[in-house]
Amino acid sequence: MRRYLTHLLALSVLAVGTAVVGYAQSDIPNDKKDLNQDRRDRHNDRKDVRHDQRDLNKDRRDIRDDREDCKAGNKADCKDARKDQKDINKDKKDLHNDRKDVRKDTRDIQHDRRDLHQDCHGK
Repeated sequence: MRRYLTHLLALSVLAVGTAVVGYAQSDIPNDKKDLNQDRRDRHNDRKDVRHDQRDLNKDRRDIRDDREDCKAGNKADCKDARKDQKDINKDKKDLHNDRKDVRKDTRDIQHDRRDLHQDCHGK
């Protein structure tokens, strides 16, 4: 009886191991898709960061010009300087959020690469 149970246990372990490897092999294309999607997301987030940085620099130039004109006595530029400061604050917030997205996507890429590696090597 003991010998029968040992054989049965060995066969069940082999069957489960084969099923796990088969499942891992079918998961590889999904992991590759996830990895490519995360790379695309990171690329788009980096583009957003560059765009927000350009907007921020443009708003800083505008506020500098408006403040100089305000000192010269033009009251309309004083109001415009306040609007530009609001734009700067909004752009800073957008820039911060985009940088957080880039970090998050980079972590996702690392996780997906690790998952793909584990699936390929059956660990």
